[in-house]
Amino acid sequence: MTNAQSRTIREILLDMKKNRPMNRLVQGDVGSGKTVIAAIAMFNCAMAGYQAAMLAPTEILAEQHYHSVKSLLDRFGLNIELITGSTPKKQKENILDALLRGEIDIIIGTHALLQENVEFKNLALVVTDEQHRFGVRQRSCLISKGHNPHVLVMTATPIPRTLALFLYGDMDISIINELPKGRQKIDTYFVRSTMRERVYNFIKKR
Repeated sequence: MTNAQSRTIREILLDMKKNRPMNRLVQGDVGSGKTVIAAIAMFNCAMAGYQAAMLAPTEILAEQHYHSVKSLLDRFGLNIELITGSTPKKQKENILDALLRGEIDIIIGTHALLQENVEFKNLALVVTDEQHRFGVRQRSCLISKGHNPHVLVMTATPIPRTLALFLYGDMDISIINELPKGRQKIDTYFVRSTMRERVYNFIKKR
């Protein structure tokens, strides 16, 4: 763990001990280790006998989170499931039944988690990745499936503190401002449309 990760985890765990729901935004670059922080928060929730849900904007991201969280927490005997629009109907029905019975500790999914037929036995933590990709109604829809659950929001979008206070004034903010050792530097480029073919070839090559 980096110092920033450890500090953020401590803030989250202290929030979850309070007698009011957590409402925290975690901001950190891609590769700064936000997923492991979310996994620890969900682990803490599951070990206390409650359910946690993680909402991702795309199937690819949901699958990545599912495999990461599963590899981290599988050895603790937790039941971790994935639900997306591509989940076969029968499998989805089994997952929904298990979720309602409280047999699933952690569920990770896309907008499929927001459907009316998704019900929890005791949802106590909602994690949203890339919050800005969801509308206010969508975010509140998942939160309403629990009884005042803790809310943890993650974003890789760099938000200046003054703007963050304006946009997320009702949220506590944790900033992960360092990368774990061995992570390569992230470079972001803006290219003109005339370079589109070159960009596509670069992506294909990679």
